[in-house]
Amino acid sequence: MSERVGEERTGEHRGGEHSPLITPEELAALADVTILDVRWRLGGPPGIESYREGHVPGAVFCDLNADLAAPPGQAGRHPLPSPEDFGAAMRRLGVSGARPVVVYDDADSTSAARAWWTLRYFGHGDVRVLDGGLRAWTKAGLPVSKEEGPVTPGDFTARPGGMPVLDADQAAALAVDGVLLDARAAERYRGEVEPVDPVAGHIPGAVSAPTSENVEPGGRFHSGSFLRERFNTLGAVEGVPVGAYCGSGVTAAHEVLALEIAGLPAALYAGSWSNWVADPGRPVATG
Repeated sequence: MSERVGEERTGEHRGGEHSPLITPEELAALADVTILDVRWRLGGPPGIESYREGHVPGAVFCDLNADLAAPPGQAGRHPLPSPEDFGAAMRRLGVSGARPVVVYDDADSTSAARAWWTLRYFGHGDVRVLDGGLRAWTKAGLPVSKEEGPVTPGDFTARPGGMPVLDADQAAALAVDGVLLDARAAERYRGEVEPVDPVAGHIPGAVSAPTSENVEPGGRFHSGSFLRERFNTLGAVEGVPVGAYCGSGVTAAHEVLALEIAGLPAALYAGSWSNWVADPGRPVATG
């Protein structure tokens, strides 16, 4: 089950017109593409510092907090931006509706997946994630650059509705009538620790499905068949509605991406746990 797709066997989720992933070699061969560097760490340091130390040539830095989320509040720590704000941010970064977009980070594609999902949600039809991120790019012997050239503004118009979303009530219902996956680390799901939000635990009925199990040690996604088997064992099978949440809607986007690789469409609870616990009347489960 741990075979690398595109190495030991024919790729089943790599490359191709309909894949959400792209390999370093495929990206290097693209002539007309917008590349967004979405490096980010919860608590810092700012990803722009890493970007300036070296990035994929031609990439533009995309700030997860400023460009892919609205300010924190009752809606969560990373609520969805308004269409107007998101569209303006993407145009500033050079995103156009008819030009492919590739997003990457330097870890396991967690923050890149948030960019992938948000662009898809707001209507961009051709967005892919660099599988393995900058580490895979450099491991392939491809060059990095420190150049920050001028960006030609894009023409992207944000139109919400391209990906399914859940609010708190819908997430609670899905935990009963379908499968609601909790993408956080297992100890946060169980309520043993909570390093960020004021309340520990999980949404009653949710199933623990840490995103760390979606990728191999090097940060590349497991094969589609591996992921499909993984999610099937958690109850996510064809015909059953599936959703995902995390702390603030970032790692849950990674879960939705992994589910898409597995051929299992899923909705995102964008507000996630930080929105859930903002209402003290909502139930909390532990254990």
